[in-house]
This record gives sequence, structure tokens and C-alpha cells, in this order.
Amino acid sequence: MQERFPRGRSAIVGTATFGCGAAPGYSAMELAHQASALALAQAGLKPSDVDGLFVVVMDDSLSGLTFAETLGIHPRFLDNNRTGGSSFQVHAMLAALALDAGLCDVALIAYGSNQRSSTGKLLQSSRPSPWESPYKPLRPISSYALAAARHMHQYGTTKEQLGAVAVAARQWAALNPEAFVREPLTMEDYLKARLVADPFGVRDCCLVTDGAAAVVLTRADRAKDLCRRPVYLLGGAQSTTHREIASMPDLTVTGLAEAGPRAYAQAGVSPKDIDVVELYDAFTINPILFLEDLGFCEKGEGGRFVEGGRIAPGGELAVNTNGGGLSCVHPGMYGLFTIVEAARQLAGSAGERQVPGAKLAIAQGNGGELSHEALVILGSEETR
Repeated sequence: MQERFPRGRSAIVGTATFGCGAAPGYSAMELAHQASALALAQAGLKPSDVDGLFVVVMDDSLSGLTFAETLGIHPRFLDNNRTGGSSFQVHAMLAALALDAGLCDVALIAYGSNQRSSTGKLLQSSRPSPWESPYKPLRPISSYALAAARHMHQYGTTKEQLGAVAVAARQWAALNPEAFVREPLTMEDYLKARLVADPFGVRDCCLVTDGAAAVVLTRADRAKDLCRRPVYLLGGAQSTTHREIASMPDLTVTGLAEAGPRAYAQAGVSPKDIDVVELYDAFTINPILFLEDLGFCEKGEGGRFVEGGRIAPGGELAVNTNGGGLSCVHPGMYGLFTIVEAARQLAGSAGERQVPGAKLAIAQGNGGELSHEALVILGSEETR
């Protein structure tokens, strides 16, 4: 059966982040509240206008209920889905469907984490693996390092090519006042970084930060009343391939290889049409894998594709324009921040890092250990 996504019938009318970096004194829920209030105010809305709520907070398994109660709202539609960092792309797809079906009128997607202030370290998997735990892996880092090592063995990907991802992310972060780490990073700095899990050094790994993000959506027929430049949802798809990295069918192929073509078909676009690509770069291998699987280059060519500043400011393809999880913010789950940044680029509100003439963008999320991949394709008014 052919998928029927409600192309262009819902739109983002408000986005916000809050507490990116370090936000001591805030709970995860309070951070999410702050971002939500800012995003709603941007659209001229109040919390009481929200009747569709999509939320994940890592330290509360019933965070949808808690968030609704503490924000003082009674949503008609609530979703507390959690697939990891890809949860928010799933939320955006569900919100588009719910809005189109009339199940809600104003949808709020929210996330907050005080991971840096509360624990100061990257959270490991909460579920011990009977196959992997006896070997005491440093999860999730070891799992992604395994995928990187396989890609290097199979396709000749080099350490310097992984470094090109980290250096490009830092160059974008230097243009973003919200980025947590903005000082220059050279290839020499990258190569000298402390080894964490071979082949990864510390600069191959995402930041550990606090932070919150929120996105407000409504139906397209109302969007222009709330926002000068709405950003429309044109397509979205997801794919699950495994839970444990030991069960990943191919360490060099992610679920985007299957989900990407479906999203392109829904949106009626192809990789060559995309102006901005916001990827979940928890580790430097991620953008290399994802760019391949999304069709920007052939499988195995991702390392060579990112060389020479191609994905850095001024390069051929704008990737992770806020600095990504490697240099901007990574509060446990990063997927909602890719949606915020993609929407800002298409709304023309990204400041010094703005990509000229951006009309189409991908915002991608990654869950588990390359386990669940999801993406949404966003477009400006001209693309509807």
C-alpha cells in the first residue's frame, strides 16, 4: 500500500531552545517548560492553547502526564513515545497526522534534560545486554566505535575523514551564539585528542550538556496567522533494524537506507533538491553513514564525501549548521534540536550561519545504537 503522508498540510510556527550547555538549578521538566513557553510565545500562543502534546523527558517514564499537569493543560491528544533520540521525528509525523485528522489544533513537541548538571556524563544504556555486558563495553560509545571500525575496514575510511566531521561541526558552532563549544578545532587538535574507544578519541564523541527544545505546529490553513514564515512538513519516515548493536544486520547500513527513499517519495523531492541537512551526530561516524544512506553519496564514499570542507560553512552541502551534537548541544537526546535548526534555516532566522536561499531541509533522528532511524523533510512556502 502506498504511504499517504499529509504533505504540506501542517506547519511549524514556533521553535525555541533553552539552557543549551549548562543550566544548573533546573530540573529536566523545568527546562522543557521554559523552551515550550518561548516557542508558544513566538507564535502568539499560550500553554492553554495546546491540545496536542508530544513530550519525552529522560528521567520520567510518564513524562507526558507530568508535563501536562505541571504546565496546567489538558490535551486532547497525548503521545509519550520513546525511541531514543529519534523520538521527536516520530512525534512530528504523529503531530502532522493528528492535526490533519482534526484530533488537535495546536501541537507542542518538547524535550528537556539536565544531564550535565545532574550526572556530568553520557548516560549508558539502561538495559543490560546478555551478549555484550560480560565484556564491559563503554556503551553507547563502544557500539558506535564498532560501526566506525567496520566502515574503516570495509571501505578504507580514515581517521582524518572522521576528523573532517568534527572540524566542520566546530566551524558551524563558531557561527552560533547558542553553541556550547565554539573555540577553534584543528585537524591536529582532533588527532591529538585522548583515545576513548578505538578508533574514537574524545572529539569523535558528542558533548554532554543540559538543554531543552520545543516546536509548535498547527494546520497549514492557520499557520500564516501565527507566523510570518511557516515551515511545512512535506514527508517523514522511520525504520527499526535492531535493538542491540550485536544484532545490527550490517554495521555500515542504517535504517535510513530504507526510510530515506520513502520520505523523499512522500515529499516529491530527491537528495539533490535538499539545501540543509541536520543529522544526529552523536559520533563522527554517524554523518558519514547517514549521508550515504540518504543518497548524498554512494555506500562507502561517505568518508571521502566529507573531506575538504564539503560539509563545513561555505561547502557544497550545509550539514549540522548549528554545530550539531559534537559542538552545539547534546543533552542525552538530540533529535528535536535537528528539527529546530532545520526550521530556523528555512524561516531565514539562523543569523550568521544562515544558508542563503534554503528552501528544503532534512531533520533526522537516531535512536538506540543505530537501532531506529527517522527523518522529516521540511520545506518553505515555495515548496508546498
